[in-house]
Amino acid sequence: MARVAAVDCGTNSIRLLVADVTVREDGTAWLRDVHREMRIVRLGQGVDATGTLAPEALQRTADALADYTAIARRKGVEQVRMVATSATRDASNRDDFFAMTERVLGVRAEVITGDEEARLSFTGAVGDFDPDDGPFVVTDVGGGSTEVVTGTWDGLRAKVTAARSVDIGCVRITERCLRSDPPAPAEVAGAADLAREVLTEAFEAVLVDDARTWIGVAGTVTTLAAIALGLPEYDSDAVHQATLTFDQLALTTQRLLSTTHDQRAQIPVIHPGRVDVIGGGAIVVATLAGQLKARAGIESLRASEHDILDGIALSLV
Repeated sequence: MARVAAVDCGTNSIRLLVADVTVREDGTAWLRDVHREMRIVRLGQGVDATGTLAPEALQRTADALADYTAIARRKGVEQVRMVATSATRDASNRDDFFAMTERVLGVRAEVITGDEEARLSFTGAVGDFDPDDGPFVVTDVGGGSTEVVTGTWDGLRAKVTAARSVDIGCVRITERCLRSDPPAPAEVAGAADLAREVLTEAFEAVLVDDARTWIGVAGTVTTLAAIALGLPEYDSDAVHQATLTFDQLALTTQRLLSTTHDQRAQIPVIHPGRVDVIGGGAIVVATLAGQLKARAGIESLRASEHDILDGIALSLV
């Protein structure tokens, strides 16, 4: 057994998983959570427009990473891997970010490709699901990118058959399209058109015709699930493996896009850092739903609390 730490730094949030990893005799691994945490740092603030990571965004990320480093040390972590995704891939001053992560964490962050991000997300997502529900399509809607990946799970190992990452996410689509509060109908229509255009590239590369179950991971999907379930406060146990019908998803999306920032802020399950971008994220998820219904006949979404963090942790053994 090894105690490891996985750090996932995306466009909107930075997350930490400390876990004990046990390797079975058949070579597969089992994770036991020790500590899991998420903070909104908005590293990708404005990067889509400027191509540069803002100094204040770098500082917010450094502050959170310093706290994560202290947690990892207190808990006796033996190995650490930090993965950085969409925002850092696009930034001209990404070397400043890498230098900061090495200074604070003691390990240099890795910028992984979108396809590798998709594969790690799939590995982390499917482990708690019944293999008979496969083949699976897993989607990870982040701040700046969305990953679509298909594959199978036999109860011991995940096998990825295809994966693609495209540049659309809750922060990117909000900054490009949704300027009013609440967004005007024309802005919503423009955002939906953009999402369809970008996601078509993913679905042309990743054939989903034989997929039976759609699993959605990461904060946008888990937040939408918590809203649709009407939870009085966020409950990861209730959200994990929850099923959302497409009617529930459509109603939740409509609700978010018809309310103001202040009204959304009163919904207790929305993290304060997601209030301004959850509507954009909902548009991306709703667009995925439309594509999966048309291409695979899928009519519901399963939410998973396990995602790329779990995949990163498993990659350390």
